[in-house]
Amino acid sequence: MSRYSEFAAALLDPHKACPQGLTCATGADPESRFAVYRNNVLSSLINALADNYPVVAQLVGEDFFRAMAGMYVQSAAPRSPVMSDYGADFAGFIEHFEPAANVPYLADVARLERLQVQAWHAADARPMDAHQVMQVLSSPASHDHLRVGLHPSLHLLQSPFAVVAIWAAHQQAPVVPFDPFSPQYALVLRNDLEVEVFAISPGTHDFIQDLLQGVSLSTAIDASTGRDSDLELEHTLAQLISHRAIIHLLPEQVLP
Repeated sequence: MSRYSEFAAALLDPHKACPQGLTCATGADPESRFAVYRNNVLSSLINALADNYPVVAQLVGEDFFRAMAGMYVQSAAPRSPVMSDYGADFAGFIEHFEPAANVPYLADVARLERLQVQAWHAADARPMDAHQVMQVLSSPASHDHLRVGLHPSLHLLQSPFAVVAIWAAHQQAPVVPFDPFSPQYALVLRNDLEVEVFAISPGTHDFIQDLLQGVSLSTAIDASTGRDSDLELEHTLAQLISHRAIIHLLPEQVLP
């Protein structure tokens, strides 16, 4: 192991000894100075996770969250200086973190919060004018081979738990009674400077998923019909238009 690797490993593990050969210009004890530095690094990473996963932290309480995050930090060194990127796989860690097993929806709430971070930092894209979109879509004949370009911030999540309702219960809006074990489908996107989260129907999820995968509008509509879907097409398109999610409508062959 190189000295750099040894230093990095010791920096994230409070049980490891101070690396050999460290000195302090001030003459202070290297072990005590390294311990302070390590504590600051660990605290900073745990704080970054708390910033990225506020509802997860609220669900389990600060002490439990910081203990869980501390375990994660020891096995997950940052790969980027951008702290909003840190903890991208935190949901997977939570899913296998046995002490959190009595909060079975915790990992999916973390996935929803990660999608919000991704939406906030997604590339900018100018949405189409709503009137223009409605003009193009008003003719069913235009649906053939038409590809719908969606905003880069748009993401979907399918969960066996009521993740949107659980997340919403921790916002400022009044809490509506819900069953946390009722499956929900979520849509996350950035509208101007606000990240929005919606619960959508299974049919809407599948329809938008088809569009994200590059399926033409007519094919996506036919697929929803074949699945005997609960898709409300006009409502779904109106929602995408009103939340500025459509960035282009182009013939299939024009797109790369």
